[in-house]
Amino acid sequence: MKKVLLASNNPGKIREIQAMLAEHDLTVIPQSDFGVVEADETGLTFVENALIKARYASELSGLPAIADDSGLEVDFLGGAPGVYSARYAGPGATDAKNNEKLLAALAGVPFSVRTARFRCVMVYLRHASDPSPIIAEGAWPGVILEAARGGGGFGYDPLFYVPECECASAELDPGTKNRLSHRGQALRSLAAAMMSTHGALAGAS
Repeated sequence: MKKVLLASNNPGKIREIQAMLAEHDLTVIPQSDFGVVEADETGLTFVENALIKARYASELSGLPAIADDSGLEVDFLGGAPGVYSARYAGPGATDAKNNEKLLAALAGVPFSVRTARFRCVMVYLRHASDPSPIIAEGAWPGVILEAARGGGGFGYDPLFYVPECECASAELDPGTKNRLSHRGQALRSLAAAMMSTHGALAGAS
């Protein structure tokens, strides 16, 4: 199988992406296997941050790299937390702290105007200086709940209500979540582009 480095140390993301790419004959290796720590996400957009992470991981490992940057955009909050989703409650914040801050920011806001979406941008680089990265995107609409539900997923999943399923993202089984989610959408698009673009997997081994 071809080896591709995943520029993330987030165990939830690693599990989801490994499961979704296994069917494409790709072995996804977390960057922690090479001792690569998280890159500084200094970009102002999801695309910028994903490229920063992928180039950093590829340079240090010598492998092709996949990276994503994703986050939650809440309409009532003007799109926040957005690119700062993982550190909404401060550097190194836990999922629980981020969720707590989000609930506080939406305290008293009616359910009808708590609309939001998860957004994901995913990139693939053949090598660290790849001049033509493959970029894919996905978006998953929902509504922010007033209290956490479910024990699955990670991040904001317990607060993200999925209208078509009438439950929180954290209450979905992994297969259903991967089919619907922003990350699933982006990864399927990325995988298709990787397989169809000439030489996309050159150098993967």
